[in-house]
Amino acid sequence: MEKLLRRSHQRVLQTKTDYVREIMYQINWDNRLIAIRGARGVGKTTLLLQRMKLNYLGQSEAAFINLDDLYFSGHTLIDFVEDFVQKGGRMLFIDEVHKYPNWSKEIKNAYDYFTDLKIVFTGSSIAQILNAKADLSRRAVVYEMQGLSFRAFLNLTQETSFQPIALDELVTNHVEYAMSITAEIRPLAFFESYLKNGYYPYFLEGLEPYWFKVSQTVKLILEVDLPYLEGYNIQFIHKINKLLYTIATSIPFTPNMTKLSERIGINRNLLTQYFYYLEQARIFNLLHSSRKGLSYLQKPDKVYLENTNLLYAIAPENTEKGTLRETFFLNQTSYQHTVQAPNKGDFLVNQNYLFEIGGKNKKNKQIPGIENAFVVADDIEIGVGNQIPLWLFGFLY
Repeated sequence: MEKLLRRSHQRVLQTKTDYVREIMYQINWDNRLIAIRGARGVGKTTLLLQRMKLNYLGQSEAAFINLDDLYFSGHTLIDFVEDFVQKGGRMLFIDEVHKYPNWSKEIKNAYDYFTDLKIVFTGSSIAQILNAKADLSRRAVVYEMQGLSFRAFLNLTQETSFQPIALDELVTNHVEYAMSITAEIRPLAFFESYLKNGYYPYFLEGLEPYWFKVSQTVKLILEVDLPYLEGYNIQFIHKINKLLYTIATSIPFTPNMTKLSERIGINRNLLTQYFYYLEQARIFNLLHSSRKGLSYLQKPDKVYLENTNLLYAIAPENTEKGTLRETFFLNQTSYQHTVQAPNKGDFLVNQNYLFEIGGKNKKNKQIPGIENAFVVADDIEIGVGNQIPLWLFGFLY
């Protein structure tokens, strides 16, 4: 246990705190049990280490542990917690919970048995925290951690201090917001860079290894994370890779599940399940119809990669502007809002706002006379009327 704690303190000391994600200040750290979900690579581990460094540096009452550590191949989590509490421990940060068998049950027991202990744990988005065997839904307060928004990317790289804009405010006052932002910075000068390599914080370590790290992230999700899910067959990994490349080279992809099943070599029901897994792993973004019915339950209307950086990493030959625009818009809006495929237009957000995505010369031919309908145009700094700049949707979070 002592060696584990020493490694914990070493990692904390090595962690930089010159830039801290805003979710740090959005979390209510007073809760006794906090779960932080998010895709691999978005910075969950760094968040825990920064929290510990900023608030518990040098204090023996706090510890950071990774459940993927070899220590836990011979020791149980609950035994560690008991020893830690007996030695004065009061704050425990646990990383990679989904890599430990019975994690939810032991965390539940630790929460119930040691009432003076606060626990914060992270897991991949594919770890079904609220649906775990042990009932954590009444105990854990769950936060979702997303990759960097365009706004956060600008704040980090250009040392700006822009604040998020609520969707209702954005569509109502987009001209004023765009004028205010462009008075301080030229957002289009940095937009392409964000689309290529701005979503994951990997770029802080240099652009040269960025694509390798993004590709490795996908590989680890498919080969390390997903196998922890019941029903995922690691022997199908080559078929899943084929599915991923098929989607990436055809975005936006409208799936014909029967034909796709034959092409990939996975039966239809299992293929539908894998679509869900890949969405939970934040590799896919699935867009369902706003119309209810059997097809809504069975398959998505369209399939996108979760963010534009994945598109450049997996299928750089499919980085056509229209694909990038729609992928970006869906990624930035779907984090905090419900997005569906409408009868007309490209995206229906919160069952209220209809958006048509295009270039600077895009007109509203597809959405004429529809209330709360907007054209989202690329390559413009400031919109007019119901025409809103695409980049501005990167300020939603």
